[in-house]
Amino acid sequence: MTDSTIRQIPFSDASGAQKTLDDYGSGAVLIVNVASRCGNTPQYEQLEQLQRAYGERGLTVLGFPCNQFMGQEPGTMAEILEFCSTTYGVTFPVNDKVKVNGRNAHELFKALKQTPDAQGKAGRVEWNFEKFLVGPDGSVQRFRPKQLPDAPEVVSAIEDALTASGR
Repeated sequence: MTDSTIRQIPFSDASGAQKTLDDYGSGAVLIVNVASRCGNTPQYEQLEQLQRAYGERGLTVLGFPCNQFMGQEPGTMAEILEFCSTTYGVTFPVNDKVKVNGRNAHELFKALKQTPDAQGKAGRVEWNFEKFLVGPDGSVQRFRPKQLPDAPEVVSAIEDALTASGR
């Protein structure tokens, strides 16, 4: 798979409509597998702050609910969307539930998982709130679940991706 093709992999939004990363413009996209009942769930607040701070420059945060880690996202899409908006004021798109690991992993996550993290480790998503920054050219940077969305290395990567896209 070439880097640019990752932006054309289809997925379903919360209403079931087919989307690709390119549907969110030519800027950077921060993809996160999310869950409502996880110790990392407060990261929603920082993800929303990133969306508000960088959205006008071309960043889109995309949440993908996943129930593969100890059943921490058991709700329906309506329940998930309600939780995100009322608890954390989430305005960024939260898409349909996906599997991120295993034989039935979504094609987008199969592609994303080929990217190694800062320690050079690719492969399985470790837990909820793993983050993948996809640049305008399809390049991917990976940040593990415990790495907060507003960590300096994540913010720097977002800035670099947006600058590279002329934003």
